[in-house]
Amino acid sequence: MPSLFGSKKNLACSVSDRRVLIDHDHELFSITRQAELLGISRASVYSAPIPPSPADLAFYAALDRLYTAHPFYGQRRLRVALEKEEDIIAGRMRIRTAMALLGLQTLYPKPNLSKPDHLHRVYPYLLRKLAILYPNHVWGTDITYIKLANGFCYLTAILDWYSRYVIARKLSPALESGFCIDALNDALLIAMPTIHNSDQGSQYTSIEYTGVLKEKEIAISMDGRGRCLDNIFTERLWRTVKYEDVYLKGYVTIDEARRGLGEYFEFYNHRRYHQSLDYQTPAQVYYQTIETLQNETRHEGTVSTIIV
Repeated sequence: MPSLFGSKKNLACSVSDRRVLIDHDHELFSITRQAELLGISRASVYSAPIPPSPADLAFYAALDRLYTAHPFYGQRRLRVALEKEEDIIAGRMRIRTAMALLGLQTLYPKPNLSKPDHLHRVYPYLLRKLAILYPNHVWGTDITYIKLANGFCYLTAILDWYSRYVIARKLSPALESGFCIDALNDALLIAMPTIHNSDQGSQYTSIEYTGVLKEKEIAISMDGRGRCLDNIFTERLWRTVKYEDVYLKGYVTIDEARRGLGEYFEFYNHRRYHQSLDYQTPAQVYYQTIETLQNETRHEGTVSTIIV
C-alpha cells in the first residue's frame, strides 16, 4: 500500500514534527495506521509533551549564556566552562543533545555544521567576494533560542545586511518552518531583496520556503557547510539581542517575550546607534539610502526595482 508520507527512512523531521502530521479525521487511514507510516507510536499521538524540569532549564540557560559569549567553544570547552563557571557537571552527550534541541552550532569550520533535510535541494553560496552596495541587496535569516521561565521558544529574523535593519521577525514555540515562512512573507510586504541567504537547515530548504523566493524571482543563497562566517551578520544580531534584552529581562511566557522583543527591535532599528554605521541607526541607513538612490535614478525616468 502506498504511504501518505513516503518511506519512514526519508522522514528527517523529529517525532514532535511528525506528530503534527497526524490527521485525526482522515477518511481512509486510522490514527494507528498513520502513526505506523510516520514511524511513531500510537500512544505518542495522545501524550502531552513533558515540560523541562527546573534543573534542565537552568542547564539550558547556562549553556546558552556560555555559547552566546563564546560561540567558538566546542562541546569539550563548553563542558569545562559549565563546570568551572556555572558549577554544572554535564557529559558531552548531554551537551550535544541540548545544543541540537536549542539550535546552537559551534562557530568553527567542521563537517555537518547544519543538518538539512536530504530530500530538499541545497542552493550554492552566492555572496563570496560580493560587495553589498545598497539596501535590499542581500537579506540574511537565521533562528535562535530564547529562554523562558518554564521552557523556551525560537526567534527568527530577516536582516538587511547593508543597513543591519531588521525587516521582520517571528517567535514560535516549536522549531518548524511555518514561522520562518511567516517572517519572510511579512518582510516581502515591505521590500524585495536581490539575494536571500540562509543556512542549510530544513526550515530554509523546504519546498514551501524556497517556493516563496522562487515565485518572487529572488536569488537563493545558502551557507557552505562548515562555513561559520557565511551568515556572520545575523550571528552578531543574536548576540546583541540576548545581551541587551533577553538576559536582562528574563521573559516568563512567549507572549511576554513577543511584546518585549517587539519593543527591543523598535529600539534596535530606530534608536540604537551602530559604530559600524558611523553611529547612525539601521533605519536611518536603510531608508535614507533608498531615498537617495531613488532620487538619483528618478531623473532617468525609472526607479531601480532592486531597492524598493
